[in-house]
Amino acid sequence: MQLGHVVGHAVATVKHASLMGWRLLVVQPLTADGQSDGEPLLAIDALGAGVGARVILSNDGASARALVKARNSPVRWMVIGLCDGC
Repeated sequence: MQLGHVVGHAVATVKHASLMGWRLLVVQPLTADGQSDGEPLLAIDALGAGVGARVILSNDGASARALVKARNSPVRWMVIGLCDGC
């Protein structure tokens, strides 16, 4: 699991079929003390996180592929929680 800060969303007219209907967020990973941790990444979101939200991410590709119901999906990151006080 990884904390992240939503910095934007992505729109794609052409994308893998398994990503149709999913919100795609651009998320900046954070360290435990809130500092940037690497480059921003793309994550699927079913929870409705908005720009500026702190989120909890998972990089478990197998679980993400199970969520989108496609074993061949390129998805790796997904939002698994919204932070209220973190």
